Amino acid sequence: MNFAPLPSVDAASVPADALVLDVREDDEWVAGHVEGALHVPMSDFVARFGEVTEAVADGRRAYVMCRVGGRSAQVTQYLVQQGIDAVNVDGGMLAWDGAGRPMVTDSGSPAFVL
Repeated sequence: MNFAPLPSVDAASVPADALVLDVREDDEWVAGHVEGALHVPMSDFVARFGEVTEAVADGRRAYVMCRVGGRSAQVTQYLVQQGIDAVNVDGGMLAWDGAGRPMVTDSGSPAFVL
């Protein structure tokens, strides 16, 4: 069986206004996340799939992110199989932070990658 290569981008090239889909768990999200990202933990993904399809209904590309890129790769593959324009963010939040991209917390405390 042949699989197409997984579409991916590096953190530095994610557009500022992109739809970032964060599939990390709640504790990781609380520590720090991309402002405006859609948070749907991988463990809840199938149950909350409707939120994702709603977010990309206008044909927006989803930039899928986790901590280092493993979970997001699985989710990206699933989305692509559903016909959704999705790309995996290589290196995840660690690469995002390493590229100096902004992160926020809901509490206002300093953001970090858990």
